[in-house]
Amino acid sequence: MFASSTQDVPEVLPVPRHIAIIMDGNGRWAKKRFLPRVAGHKRGLDAVRNTVRACSDLGVGYLTLFAFSTENWRRPQEEVSFLMGLFMTALEREVERLHRNDIRLRVIGSRERFSAEIVERIERAEAKTAENSGLLLTIAADYGGRWDVMQAANRLLAQGATSLDEASLAANLSMAYAPEPDLFIRTGGEQRISNFLLWQLAYSELFFTDLLWPDFNAEALQQALTSFQSRERRFGRTSEQLPETQRRG
Repeated sequence: MFASSTQDVPEVLPVPRHIAIIMDGNGRWAKKRFLPRVAGHKRGLDAVRNTVRACSDLGVGYLTLFAFSTENWRRPQEEVSFLMGLFMTALEREVERLHRNDIRLRVIGSRERFSAEIVERIERAEAKTAENSGLLLTIAADYGGRWDVMQAANRLLAQGATSLDEASLAANLSMAYAPEPDLFIRTGGEQRISNFLLWQLAYSELFFTDLLWPDFNAEALQQALTSFQSRERRFGRTSEQLPETQRRG
């Protein structure tokens, strides 16, 4: 019989290195208050600021927020136009705040359908914060998990690859610069991944809450962390194979 080894078990930290969030429920938050959907998106930006601050204070290394999916272009044109304007405003006004707090910004997703002005602001924001060493905030915009896998495969084929393996594909994904998320959070009551980080979420702990995104705050984040800390992350192993410090129960 082979002896059980714990030497290659990934270290599990009490605070996730990487948290990924689907920020769902802005429109429903507004509708409950008899407000236009765009009011929910404005309020949702406050929740983004608070979550970034809370994650930075907790020592989270990476925070990834799903802001606009490839499927969101199907929404009413008026709402899409508003979201693009809000994105431009955030890039202009929030980047200085991020920079002052030593936060680095990256934006992943296709940029083909964005205006030249948005692309320029993205590039300017990424360049301004590139040397910061604190929390790495990633915004997924016009992003889809299937798109991500396909663009990685196409990139390898363009490089002359005749076969693909997991390591080479992972190295060409949009978030090759970050560890895979330890914790995935979705607000708004829905319990699905919705084409977000399909490859990277393979071993993430999932946490769903009925809170609508504009109501998400530091207390709600702590509830997700408490749930995460109660999980036994085995990565395909048995409990007995884990170091004693990582066992639960």
